[in-house]
Amino acid sequence: MRNVRLIAVVAAAVVVAGVACAPPEKKSDRGGNGAAAGQATSLADFGGMDGLIAAAKKEGELNVIALPPDWANYGAIIKAFGDKYGIKVNSAQPDAASQDEINAANQQKGRSTAPDVFDLGQSVALANKAMFAPYKVATFDSIPADLKAADGSLVNDYGGYMSIGYDSAKVPDLSTVNDLLKPDYKGKVALNGDPTQAGAAFSGVAMVALSQGGSADNVAPGVDFFAKLKQAGNFLPVDPTPATIESGQTPIVIDWDYLNAAETKKLPSWKVFVPQDAVLGGYYFQAINKDAPHPAAARLWQEFLFSDEGQNLYLAGGARPVRADAMVKAGTIDTAAYEKLPPISGKPVIMTQAQTDAATRYLADNWAKAMG
Repeated sequence: MRNVRLIAVVAAAVVVAGVACAPPEKKSDRGGNGAAAGQATSLADFGGMDGLIAAAKKEGELNVIALPPDWANYGAIIKAFGDKYGIKVNSAQPDAASQDEINAANQQKGRSTAPDVFDLGQSVALANKAMFAPYKVATFDSIPADLKAADGSLVNDYGGYMSIGYDSAKVPDLSTVNDLLKPDYKGKVALNGDPTQAGAAFSGVAMVALSQGGSADNVAPGVDFFAKLKQAGNFLPVDPTPATIESGQTPIVIDWDYLNAAETKKLPSWKVFVPQDAVLGGYYFQAINKDAPHPAAARLWQEFLFSDEGQNLYLAGGARPVRADAMVKAGTIDTAAYEKLPPISGKPVIMTQAQTDAATRYLADNWAKAMG
């Protein structure tokens, strides 16, 4: 599990490790209609998909960052893209955080090793909008308006709901968040990262807050609950990974449902539930580096991710594609995979940017003290 990535908590309205030594990147190739690939804002600037594919193939490579293969099915997505277009995908720092992506782009600006595209959490994405190139993919109109910037510079791509996963062969069944305080779970409850840095952990605290009478405006009860977990000896200060889950080191994990659900394929005794009194949703953001060394390949990557094929690949990894509703209506969604998603009842809580910012400040001021 990518335990330091910052997740995009769904906004009500989107307003939207060392430096490698490499030679400066050559000037951008031009699209089919003569426009510089780095300035292209849609397929029309390449004269259509064939023109974009040709320009991307000429570049020959794509640089991605912070995309572990077991996160939202990115291993299969990267392979499918490379096989389909014959483009080499260079995947750097797979376990990096969202801020690491931005840092790498700034540190490697002008080099052929700089990231071409980003997969970011909300806080980092919205703080760095000046770094992203506007681009509307062919399927742009089928993406909900509140999950994209109007110019396409920042667009939600996949997401899910916070959940609790556990190994039913090692611990009793769980049915509520409060169960985690029971003696049966001593030294067994792991959170996916530090909530002041990791988006999954941040959202885990927010989800727990909802279960304790808190709200999107008040995550303090979530911090208090984790302090009680630690005092009870139940909190396990280990960042969970597939290896720690499968070895039994982290028998209970608070994380996104698509990450927990992925473990059920490897560990049959692993169960997942979304607390129905604390349903918290979130999406990641896709963006193109405005200084991408491979600007055509970056745009082709976006076209692929937001196509039916790309969205169904996210779904195959248990993530909820942003275009799901449109694809269900059109009959293009992978129905079998869609029906396997953990059930959700009621309306999920969606934190606005202001709520996320306030919660971030509260955690920065109080998490370490509560868990010290």
